[in-house]
Amino acid sequence: MSLPIFDNHDPRIRYYELLLEADIGGIPELPLPAGYSYAFYQDGDRDNWIDIEKSAREFSTVEEGKEAWGRYYAGREEELKTRMVFVVNAARQKVATATAFYDITGRDTSGSGWLHWVAVRREEQGKGLSKPLITHVLALMRKMGQTHAKIPTQTTTWVACKVYLDLGFRPIAKNLINSRDGWRIIRRLTDHPALLTLDPASDDEILGK
Repeated sequence: MSLPIFDNHDPRIRYYELLLEADIGGIPELPLPAGYSYAFYQDGDRDNWIDIEKSAREFSTVEEGKEAWGRYYAGREEELKTRMVFVVNAARQKVATATAFYDITGRDTSGSGWLHWVAVRREEQGKGLSKPLITHVLALMRKMGQTHAKIPTQTTTWVACKVYLDLGFRPIAKNLINSRDGWRIIRRLTDHPALLTLDPASDDEILGK
């Protein structure tokens, strides 16, 4: 058996929750490609956010997007006006998003910023938007006085994991223990030098067989 060619958001990959962290003081802000700009959340942008996340396959349906919005952001819309960022293309369409937020469960009392819901519309992927967007939001966190950030993600979005690793984020120690097989999957799929101490996962482990 050989592995299929995986999409950048692929449910065929065995699911593990992953959590990364980094000190963000030394991460430089990268420029957007020509023709793109940033905009903060404005009243009424919920549907734009859902549309982007659905296009990126974070949700299968609009209803799933509404449920996630209600869980993460409903009642916090005023905060989003200085925390939720969109990338806007030359046609003034919102095509990517990420949010400088915090742990909504309240369990993380470290004061770290949390990078939430990074997504790029499918037709805009591969154009060099994700790293500038992420570093822009990290710069926003620094302006808020935060020096450390955490990123929740999962094995099914393995390409995003590679982006975070490229920017200097590393698995949180406890998560590396609890989701070690998940990180072994990322090691196999990305061959990232930050994970070379891990044994790569087998085909069966990746596909959950």
